[in-house]
Amino acid sequence: MAGTKTVNGNISRGVLDVDALKTQSRNLLKSLRADDADARERLKEHHPKAANRKAAEIKVSDAQQILARENGFISWPEMKTHIDQMVLTEQQIATGWMTVPDTPGTLHIRCGSDIRNTLELAGFKGHFQEFSDPFCQGPVPDVPLPVLMQLRADFIASAYGLDPEQTQNRQHAEYSALMAAGDYRHIVLWFEHDSYDQLILAFLLDFFGALRLAAKVELICINSVPDVDKFTGLGQLTPDQLRWAWENTRAPIGDSHYDLGRKVWKAVRAANPADLATFAKSASATRPIGLMAKALQRHLAELPASHNDLSLTQQLVLEILAEAGPLSAGRVFGRLMRDKEPLPFLGDIMLWHILADMATVADGTEPPFSIDDTTLPWPDRTLTLTETGTRIMRGTKRFFETYTGTRWVGGVKITADPDCPHWDIARKVVV
Repeated sequence: MAGTKTVNGNISRGVLDVDALKTQSRNLLKSLRADDADARERLKEHHPKAANRKAAEIKVSDAQQILARENGFISWPEMKTHIDQMVLTEQQIATGWMTVPDTPGTLHIRCGSDIRNTLELAGFKGHFQEFSDPFCQGPVPDVPLPVLMQLRADFIASAYGLDPEQTQNRQHAEYSALMAAGDYRHIVLWFEHDSYDQLILAFLLDFFGALRLAAKVELICINSVPDVDKFTGLGQLTPDQLRWAWENTRAPIGDSHYDLGRKVWKAVRAANPADLATFAKSASATRPIGLMAKALQRHLAELPASHNDLSLTQQLVLEILAEAGPLSAGRVFGRLMRDKEPLPFLGDIMLWHILADMATVADGTEPPFSIDDTTLPWPDRTLTLTETGTRIMRGTKRFFETYTGTRWVGGVKITADPDCPHWDIARKVVV
């Protein structure tokens, strides 16, 4: 899905080629008409309206629709328009028609790699730096930075099944790059409106505020772009749309931004989420970054709900299984992002971690859902809602009656403890 978050170097949209895609569509059409099982599964997943057609009735437009959806677009025409725009931008850059918006002394910081290539296509010449520690998940306690870095590296490697040494090296490289940011004359932070981005933004404002950088620091922080019907993230934007964001939304970062970042970052790491809840009340509470309030509210919704102990993500997963299950974990993720999640912030491997944690229950106790084959990769495992899961989802049974795991919401440690902070969904307050 366009704009979906990734962790530690996962997929970002690259440069697509129309001719190559046309060849792929013709080959896919042949496979579909031959009733190939893999091709049929792709049809069912990405173009369900055509899934019941006979093989001979499938058209090239159906194959094109599959490829478009697999590449994160709603339709083939949308994908072709995007490619045409990129080609045009490249031609403009090559001929020298397009002005260079920044300088080689500019540092662009983004919580992912999703706009790296697009910035180049749009004519930017500055250095790109990814900083993508997903503070929206895992422990973020109030400890010295070196200790936090180690805790975060350990969590990321363990939760997402990544190599510990590679994760440690990547973590060290990203944090070290921030410490060297003073070498640049101009720093631009590129962020969107969800909790993944906004928690990282709060950290960066706290971090750079303490460094007292001499560089000019600016912020691009958006939740919409003209002509984009459903804006989910900067990664879905074309080069000209990134140029639009640069020219129309970029604003200088001042003392009020740094002060907000310092206070919010402290509240994120607190064991008691009460202070963070004060920032989540309204856009005015997080001025001059009004978008941060709603992101913090979504972050707090990952606390156990007061009526059944489920986080909002956990609740939505069970609702999806009740409405459309049994489903593979991959399809649960797709439905969550497309249909259920009010403010998308998760990457796929982040959801797999949540699903594994939900299944951490006492021996002999029925989990909220069953998993058919744990030897399969996570996306292919089929989840089936259990009677226990149905009762928890409806609020007639509490999740903590069965749950034996440990998870974190910022600095708040979540266990099946009656004193654990909860979130009242209706009143939007910590209880």
